[in-house]
Amino acid sequence: MRSRQQRILASPYYRNNQFQNLYPTAMLQANSMVSTLRRQFFGKEQRRPTKPLPSAWPGQRFHQTPPASGLRVTWLGHSTLLIEFAGITLLTDPVWAKHLSPVQGIGPQRFQTAPIALEQLPAIDLVLLSHDHYDHLDKQTIRWLARGSMPFVTALGVGEHLERWGIASSRIHELDWWEELHLAEFGLTIAAVPAQHFSGRGLKRNSTLWASWVVMSQNSRIYVGCDSGMFAGFNDIGQRYGPFELATLEMAQYDIAWPGVHMQPEEALQAAEMLQARTMLPVHWGAYCLSLHAWDEPIERLLKAAHASPISILTPQLGQPVEPSQPEHLTEWWRD
Repeated sequence: MRSRQQRILASPYYRNNQFQNLYPTAMLQANSMVSTLRRQFFGKEQRRPTKPLPSAWPGQRFHQTPPASGLRVTWLGHSTLLIEFAGITLLTDPVWAKHLSPVQGIGPQRFQTAPIALEQLPAIDLVLLSHDHYDHLDKQTIRWLARGSMPFVTALGVGEHLERWGIASSRIHELDWWEELHLAEFGLTIAAVPAQHFSGRGLKRNSTLWASWVVMSQNSRIYVGCDSGMFAGFNDIGQRYGPFELATLEMAQYDIAWPGVHMQPEEALQAAEMLQARTMLPVHWGAYCLSLHAWDEPIERLLKAAHASPISILTPQLGQPVEPSQPEHLTEWWRD
């Protein structure tokens, strides 16, 4: 078996000592930097909720009954999802941190505690990790999950972080773009697919890969998105793996200063259509402020755009389990 470093060096997406996007990404321009700094200090956007957000988790016992449709998803804020699919329970990009930073006590602060405490989680069969940014890969949460025995599926190179934090190498599966992992014990196949983003913790950039996921059972498939800018790759993924019963897509934390690596809400909706998704769950919001827009601007823009789209948009409260085929009791709760 080739070592991690050998696999990285052999990757067609690793050039000039770093991983590369499929398409060039827009760089921060000087005028964008000036505008960003001005809005940072003088902008009047409401970047955090003025009161605690509603939470609708029904409790751990609820998850003892499998979803009637075979698919149920519980959004825990930002990009952390509890997905019950084809008889197993997946946890995506698990982040319970109060602050997003390499140093405890500083950095962007969570709006409120997660709707489910780590100790209250139902049994997790599999953890999916898209990339190594602090808002997607939380050291303390990973160390807590290290107590279990579930496998971790992640992008090429990220396993080095996991091993350092206590995850045995035998539990780690690292994939390059378009590689597939067959998990016979779960009856699932997981494919790593491209995203238009970047990686890095601290000053070191792009030494590890970033990836979105296609999770396939015998009868259904879902798309679990990584942070990404809009790119033609969504069409390629849709043609190769679609249609999808559900696509989770980031549509927040965008800014004019980094247009190539995060999507505007309207672009996220377009990506769902390119993927051939029936239903979209918007993520990357509701927990942290990482940009300069109002905290609820993305969901308002997305729903406005969705009026002319065939895509069904899920808007669950934090902790509210929902089956995409039965999206009843969904409200515009952020307006309350």
